[in-house]
Amino acid sequence: MIESLIEFLQGLPVWAILGMTFAIAFIENLVPPSPSDVLLVFMGSLVGMNVVEFPQVLSVATAGSVIGFVTAYGMGRRYGEAIAGSRWVPFVDHDTLARVERLFDRYHGLIIVSNRFLAGTRAVVAFAAGVSRLPLVRTVIQCGISALAWNALLLYAGMHVGQRWRDVEGYLSAYGWVITGIIVIAAAVWYWRRKKKSRQDPNGQAS
Repeated sequence: MIESLIEFLQGLPVWAILGMTFAIAFIENLVPPSPSDVLLVFMGSLVGMNVVEFPQVLSVATAGSVIGFVTAYGMGRRYGEAIAGSRWVPFVDHDTLARVERLFDRYHGLIIVSNRFLAGTRAVVAFAAGVSRLPLVRTVIQCGISALAWNALLLYAGMHVGQRWRDVEGYLSAYGWVITGIIVIAAAVWYWRRKKKSRQDPNGQAS
């Protein structure tokens, strides 16, 4: 799939490359999993070859990321749990939604800002943010900061690896597994601490 997309992108004019960049960044918020990170690294290699300009690609990619996030946020805010786990939103079941909402209660700002760096969770976070009715303006600003930083990092990597952009795919895959492991461990620790606290009385004495 990725190879076919790359061959297709290589033959496009600049305006079409920018349009595809927007589409790639937008879709990943709605149809995970998506090879958007690898494709943005490839876009960075095109920047390195002076096919397109860095500010153009970064602006378009970030706009796509933010608008995609807002679209998923809107779906969550409007339809919420009614469509969670349905064929329309198969990547968010009710249990996952409940866990993310609990995390929002405690770390909502941090989760949104780090959202783009959390491989495999972007669509879930965006949808859950809408269900939780997080403040739209503040959430969009936090999402924009996250998207700008992550997209810039991917494009910068692509610029400097050039024709070896495929090498980055392995690192991104490993990064995804590491992040997933950290999330699982953090969730386990959080659950353990919560259970431990629930077994204590208000004065901190074990029941």
